[in-house]
Amino acid sequence: MHMLEVKDVHKSYGELEVLKGISFTMDKGETKVIIGTSGTGKSTLLRCINQLDQPDQGEVWLDGEEITDPSKDINKIRQKIGFVFQEFNLFNHLTALRNVSIGLEKVKGIEKEKAKERALVELRRVGLEDQANQYPAKLSGGQKQRVGIARALAMDPSIILFDEPTSALDPELIGEVLEVMKGLAGKVSMLVVTHEMGFARNVADEIIFMENGVVVESGPPTQMFTSPKVKRTKEFLGKIATLYGEE
Repeated sequence: MHMLEVKDVHKSYGELEVLKGISFTMDKGETKVIIGTSGTGKSTLLRCINQLDQPDQGEVWLDGEEITDPSKDINKIRQKIGFVFQEFNLFNHLTALRNVSIGLEKVKGIEKEKAKERALVELRRVGLEDQANQYPAKLSGGQKQRVGIARALAMDPSIILFDEPTSALDPELIGEVLEVMKGLAGKVSMLVVTHEMGFARNVADEIIFMENGVVVESGPPTQMFTSPKVKRTKEFLGKIATLYGEE
């Protein structure tokens, strides 16, 4: 049994068909990276997995249970899925520590001191223990995103979804976030939408190339970067290499 199974997921907004039947599986501890041009439904796919959006058709299974089943308790399911957003989505009126611990208290019912201890452990893990009492306004973009990652980790999810976690960051801050993510690889199951090809090449177990709402090709980085089977994959990776420079 796979930890995550996405089966034939379709999603439209009005006339616009964004996802046209996406299927893939993921196992515990794997890192999968989804790449593709803007507007190809990558973020929509994550939202369908997290049930922020309901798929029109298809199923999503997590740990052997169908989470797209309407009779399931969506809030219970969301506890098992961490989400790291493009724009951080931190509470500005709370310290870094409280941003991480509040979910443990409110959602998991953990008492305040224990939640605080766990939050500190996760802030240490992302290299921000010293910033625990700072408010988001005093943190850099890279630090904010690392708080976002600590917040997701603290809930002890089955999987963490990352929606272009570095695209809102200044170039010099991207590295610190990717370093943290690299450190999690193999320990945490991660599904990452990103344009960071160096990360995809070095960290992913599998790369999924999406375009126009379908999976064009998927495979391990060695295959995808050196001998993709589909011409369109080759063109896309060639363009990206020119645009972002090879690592």
